[in-house]
Amino acid sequence: MTEITQLLGAAAGGDPAAGSQLLPLVYDELRKLAAHKLAHESPGQSLQATALVHEAYLRLVGGEQTPGWDGRGHFFAAAAEAMRRILVDHARARQADKRGGGWTRVELADWHPEPDTPGQVLALNEALDRFAAVEPEMAKLVTLRFFGGLTTPEAAQALGVSLRTAERWWLFARSWLYSELLDEKE
Repeated sequence: MTEITQLLGAAAGGDPAAGSQLLPLVYDELRKLAAHKLAHESPGQSLQATALVHEAYLRLVGGEQTPGWDGRGHFFAAAAEAMRRILVDHARARQADKRGGGWTRVELADWHPEPDTPGQVLALNEALDRFAAVEPEMAKLVTLRFFGGLTTPEAAQALGVSLRTAERWWLFARSWLYSELLDEKE
């Protein structure tokens, strides 16, 4: 059993020191996941990778009752889901009327709007929710790959399926989501 798995078990058991010992061990990996996801955001993004990691970590271990994790893969799957929810919440807030709604900031030198990244995140989230109603395991794979930044082998291990199954699921899920997102544009 790795040190991360032992600390996850201790944190789930109520040991407050385990959470503080866990952060340095997982911080770099969580930071890479966050940086990977935020690399696809627009240049004016106000959410930074550090803030995303801290908020996700607080959601995972900062509550009154810390859930038990079955190991490293389960923890990082939960972290990917937490980051997904944070990014979706952030995208919704950015599109709120009191923050300009659908308005796009245009620099005078550019004269062309930036891509509507919050809208794209929300559209993907809605399509992913519809997909999860039909294929929940495949939807978890998409969450791990897209929002968590895991590779196919890492996601397969986290889900407990073979690499070949994960590759087939990924191919199908991408095609299904692409079709859904294309239909929404029309």
